[in-house]
Amino acid sequence: MNIIQPNAVLLENPTTGEPFDETAAKNVMRHVERCGRTCYKSEDKITDDSAERFIANLIRRGHESVLEHFAISVRFTCDRGVTHEIVRHRMASYSQESTRYCNYGQGKFGSEITVIDLKGGLAMDPTLKNLSAGQLSAIYDEWLLACEDAEKHYFRMLELGASPQAARSVLNNSTKADLVATMNLREWRHFFRLRCDPAAHPQMREVALKLFKQMHAMMPPLFDDIAEHLKDLEAV
Repeated sequence: MNIIQPNAVLLENPTTGEPFDETAAKNVMRHVERCGRTCYKSEDKITDDSAERFIANLIRRGHESVLEHFAISVRFTCDRGVTHEIVRHRMASYSQESTRYCNYGQGKFGSEITVIDLKGGLAMDPTLKNLSAGQLSAIYDEWLLACEDAEKHYFRMLELGASPQAARSVLNNSTKADLVATMNLREWRHFFRLRCDPAAHPQMREVALKLFKQMHAMMPPLFDDIAEHLKDLEAV
């Protein structure tokens, strides 16, 4: 069994896997500015560095419909419990690794089950903050045993002739899944408001914060207000 950490990667081109870089981020903001300035017929005010100020003003005014003119794709690597929460966001498109068609007994999967490590989720769970290190360790050990047991029964079912779609019934929520999600910028803002909040599910929040930090660093004016909001929540 393979245990990995959750992750989220911005994709400039989801079909080729090209990463989203600073140049792509600047192009996003310039595109939003060009679309938004149509409303005010102020295209003549576009300069090399005007996009950030313009977008910050849009958000301050609540004129967020302009942010719907650009969508960004993200590849999440997370557990299947977290994917269930991500796909609840309606204004989005999804493509997800299928346990129905993927046979983890094949060599391209390493002939093993891959699960997402629970440690990060345990550390971020406020309901567990009063537990001792020994208690947390015991909880983790039980999780590990459960995942190993699921893997054992999954492969035994395959050996007996079961199809992957039948054998998947014994896999648990910790089973790793790749999920590509495409949302427009306005919906990503909504996603972060909900999923980075301390009240969110710990493992959902773990991967959402990783993604938020990436997007915020590349496109500050689009997310500065959310960063301040999250900072205020942490201070409460």
